[in-house]
Amino acid sequence: MKLTEEQVEEKLAALDGWKREDGKWIVKKYRFRAFLDGIAFVNRVAEASEQLNHHPFIAIDYKMVTLRMTTWKDGGLTELDFKAAAQFDRVYKND
Repeated sequence: MKLTEEQVEEKLAALDGWKREDGKWIVKKYRFRAFLDGIAFVNRVAEASEQLNHHPFIAIDYKMVTLRMTTWKDGGLTELDFKAAAQFDRVYKND
């Protein structure tokens, strides 16, 4: 179920570095020391996404990986987007 504006703001404040984009997305950029470190991170994000059955848009720009989340079927941000974002942050911290 799509979150209210108040819920989105509350959940966004609890995440580090995630930003709102175009009202329906949350976005975060992750920087890596080497290109292959970013690729390894993307592979771990893919595994976590499969477990959640919720997948981000992923952009790889050399040593920078950008993840974008929304829930298409609900027309915006849901609890699952924020759960996935928190999981991706844990994956990054465990690198």
